[in-house]
Amino acid sequence: MAIESTTTVKNEARAATTSGPPLPMGKWKKLWFDMKRNRMSYLLLAPFLLVFTMFTIIPIITSVMLSFSYYNIVEAPRFVGLSNYKLLFVDDDIFLKAIGITLKFAFVTGPLGYVLAFLLAWLISQIPQKYRFFYTLCFYTPSITSAVAMSVVWLYLFAGDRKGLFNHLLMQIGILNEPYLFLQNVESIVPVIIIVSLWSSMGIGFLAFLAGLQNVPKELYEAGKIDGVRYRWQELWYITLPSVKPQLLFGAVMQVVFSLQVFDVSMQLVGMPSPLYAGHTILAHLYDYAFIRFEMGYASAIAVILFLMMLGLNRLIFRVLGRE
Repeated sequence: MAIESTTTVKNEARAATTSGPPLPMGKWKKLWFDMKRNRMSYLLLAPFLLVFTMFTIIPIITSVMLSFSYYNIVEAPRFVGLSNYKLLFVDDDIFLKAIGITLKFAFVTGPLGYVLAFLLAWLISQIPQKYRFFYTLCFYTPSITSAVAMSVVWLYLFAGDRKGLFNHLLMQIGILNEPYLFLQNVESIVPVIIIVSLWSSMGIGFLAFLAGLQNVPKELYEAGKIDGVRYRWQELWYITLPSVKPQLLFGAVMQVVFSLQVFDVSMQLVGMPSPLYAGHTILAHLYDYAFIRFEMGYASAIAVILFLMMLGLNRLIFRVLGRE
């Protein structure tokens, strides 16, 4: 009897174990199971993932590895540890100045360009449909214009002689007695670059705002009028902004990337290097060491610092705008 009761207890325990909830799967095992179950989706994603890995992931990993080495293209990379980063933050005064100029530029053009792009997109969305394409084209065209073609116009406007348009107008109305060197004066170089960058900042974020605003359901505005919303600014604050939150997040990320990557405008307007390095940005410093001096290890360290700055600012944006 004792043997039979013991066997019964073991059988009941085994049955309870097999019929109970399944044991938790490991992370990699669960991933493999999901990939097998959704293999068609992963198969369709494979071309993009392959290209993304080859042209984004691998270059980033290679740049991080080269940042710990001395590499001049001719010789094989030689490991130097943290020497490149130490040189950047301890001995390279121009790099520290470039960080200050880039952050100053980013903190002005980032928020201002972001707000300006959204307001212009909102104003365009209020006009009749048949006129929207014309205004969208007018504001979007500067962002796809090459820096060389753009500099032809702005160099004429800011020319430092009497033939410069701004100098001519300011002297005509009596504000200036002699031409002002906009592109040679250290104090005016950064403001000029900011003005030109704002003019050309209506890019992908602007189009995303415009597309999001046009897809806000009209029923929300009708419901808002019933609930007491009377003015356009009330509609904007209580209905429009919550409805286009994904586009706001995307536009903020793109604006951060744009503001930290300023280089072509600075090089075309004030040269490379600029007078007393007054318009020298981080990307200009990277270009100097990568394609002029061919110190690829040092240039990779600069690229890693720029990448970390972008990553940190984007994480901050996701924390602020990504909350529900």
